Amino acid sequence: KDVQKEREPHVYLSKEEVKEKIQSYNSSVTDKLKMTLNANGIYTGFIKVQMELCRPITVQSSQSQGRCAHSNNETAFYLPDGCVNTLHISSTNTVREVIEALLKKFFVADNPAKFALYKRCHKEDQVYTCKLSDREHPLYLRLVAGPRTEMLSFVLREHETGEVMWEAFSIPELQNFLRILDKEENEQLQVLKKRYAAYRDKLEEALGGVWKPG
Repeated sequence: KDVQKEREPHVYLSKEEVKEKIQSYNSSVTDKLKMTLNANGIYTGFIKVQMELCRPITVQSSQSQGRCAHSNNETAFYLPDGCVNTLHISSTNTVREVIEALLKKFFVADNPAKFALYKRCHKEDQVYTCKLSDREHPLYLRLVAGPRTEMLSFVLREHETGEVMWEAFSIPELQNFLRILDKEENEQLQVLKKRYAAYRDKLEEALGGVWKPG
């Protein structure tokens, strides 16, 4: 289970330290997703972000797939679990820009303020997660941690329930969410009714056997 971890202080690196870390990083890469240092000191590279979204997202209906509810030209649907996206970014890109780029790749029309980017670290047989601030730089974190995703990975989630900015949702989005919830509620009710009907049949059958005249 994830354990919330306090944010670690940002340590600034000199140009020479950045150069050395990039060389070390590239020598350890196994998937060819290397970093490149430019003459101006800015470096570029790749990060992988796992999508862990519990609520449906809103996309253009022509791009949607999966379980959904329609509203005009937009569709609300659930993104498949475990979906991972690779982004090519620079050391100047912030968390907020990374979130916006992810949503753009998936044609998501939702307000980026609904989402948060987390870093997940594995230390001492435990998994720690920490929500990143909008101003942090994911590629810097990737460089410092190295290329191994078991040491550091990124996860996109919705804000916690208590943090949800409901005013960021449009009326059609909220209506789509209600339709999906109603559908899921009805499906669960049908499952429960069938389960209890089968249980009742077995009880009545057992009672019939007990009271059957001998």
